[in-house]
Amino acid sequence: MPSTHRRAWSLALGVGAALVMACAPRVPQPAPQLAAPASMRVLVLNMHAGMDANGQSNLDSVAALVRDVRADLVLLQEVDSVVRRSGGVDQPSELARRTGFHAAFGSSLAFQGGQYGIAVLSRWPVAAHAVVHLPVAPPQERSGGSMEPRTALHVQVRTPAGLLHVLNTHLDPSGDDHWRGQEADSVLAYARRLAAAGAAVLVGGDFNSTPESAVQQRLRAGGLRDLWEACGQGDGLTYPADTPVKRIDYLYYVLDPARGAAPAAGSMGCERAEVLLSQASDHRAVLFEGVGPRNALRDTP
Repeated sequence: MPSTHRRAWSLALGVGAALVMACAPRVPQPAPQLAAPASMRVLVLNMHAGMDANGQSNLDSVAALVRDVRADLVLLQEVDSVVRRSGGVDQPSELARRTGFHAAFGSSLAFQGGQYGIAVLSRWPVAAHAVVHLPVAPPQERSGGSMEPRTALHVQVRTPAGLLHVLNTHLDPSGDDHWRGQEADSVLAYARRLAAAGAAVLVGGDFNSTPESAVQQRLRAGGLRDLWEACGQGDGLTYPADTPVKRIDYLYYVLDPARGAAPAAGSMGCERAEVLLSQASDHRAVLFEGVGPRNALRDTP
């Protein structure tokens, strides 16, 4: 359970109605409710389909990392569930077993007898989760004529102090922004609707775009606040794991679209963020500590 020194805070939130899967992202219309999650530790990691950079299983090291850093929420990308290449292991369930966390998995596509996608691990119960499809036009064709549709995973987490909405995603990695830009726009629109309905929303994952890119500038102009810029230590480079040269893994807070900024009483911040030296994957993990409202963090030891 979370440390007893963590402070609860208050913010107007929404309780999500029924979540749906659709090609055009739609969001539930929450009913207002006064509650909010406690200050927390959030870990973001592309886990490379359960393999380290040498192609060996990394489930032990990922689970150990989650425990060692005392994470409360973990946003994972490139996750296999009962896929042949990873030995038919249901990776989200296995990581949940090894950490004692709750797990939510969202499939992006059927692959090798199983499913491939993204996942969220949570110290606290998951109230609901749904896959949000991120359509692109024209459909993107990869080598050999294969397709890899992109999705976001919307997870509602019941924290000790209230409901938190988490949106985890993995955007297209190609050099052309054509598809990635469309995917980012869909993620932003979905997150903004949640925030406009009164929800507290965290957005994170592997965005395959560096801070100065057009995609990142659009996200920031649209109301996503990069929490690394608020509390990060160093340059934030995460890829590749051995000698990172790019910052492409992020965690954001969604500003209130109606105000152009988060309300003063619930403005999200963080105490510290760092890129971890772990070689568990081909990406380095990013840990955000003390994620919570700025007013509550001012008197946090």
